[in-house]
Amino acid sequence: MGDKKTIGDVIAKASEYLKNQKSIEMIREAYELARQKHEGQFRKSKDPYIQHPLEVAYMLAELHASPATICAGLLHDLLEDTDLSKEEMIGLFGEDITSIVDGVTKIGQLKYMTKEKALARTHQKILLAMAKDIRVILVKLIDRVHNMRTLDFQTPDKQQKIAKETMDLYAPLAHRLGMYKIKAELEDLSLKYLSPEEYEHIKTQIEKTSVARDEDIHQMELRIEELLETN
Repeated sequence: MGDKKTIGDVIAKASEYLKNQKSIEMIREAYELARQKHEGQFRKSKDPYIQHPLEVAYMLAELHASPATICAGLLHDLLEDTDLSKEEMIGLFGEDITSIVDGVTKIGQLKYMTKEKALARTHQKILLAMAKDIRVILVKLIDRVHNMRTLDFQTPDKQQKIAKETMDLYAPLAHRLGMYKIKAELEDLSLKYLSPEEYEHIKTQIEKTSVARDEDIHQMELRIEELLETN
């Protein structure tokens, strides 16, 4: 999983491309509200709940998302999991950010119960129709990436259900939007739970290929050194 991200990490990453100080302050304010409202809540991993929106916000900043999208990433679970109302959020952050958060909340409430690929495609269309704003889908996809990265902490039944939903619904959705790196990670993480043996086999083959490639590079470097010494 790597180091756990802090608001300092999010600000530093966002500051690489956001030069407006007001945007940075807005992100910090969104974090403070999320931290206060998620106080006392914990993930299945035993991490304070605020760690999840921080990771989502950091990944959004890595993608050079807009300030409003990063704020929505920090706030995305407040309407569903805390006592903050939609009206209160509008008063604090305006209708634009609130509409993204509200869209993510509504998508989260859409129950996925099908095993049929054709129906999965219908669900994708429903999601796209519900989220008239593409930023809603972006936040939801990144939310799903982090949830998949921490899926080890869920029960086996939950792992299967979430991995199946991710493989059938969210990975193809990422593909449709041209987010190929996210699609690949979602598929990879889903396969780990849906077909553990196949996942381990592929992982082993990739590692073998990587070792062989590193050896080829090493031999090439030695050959170059020899050529340089003789010329």
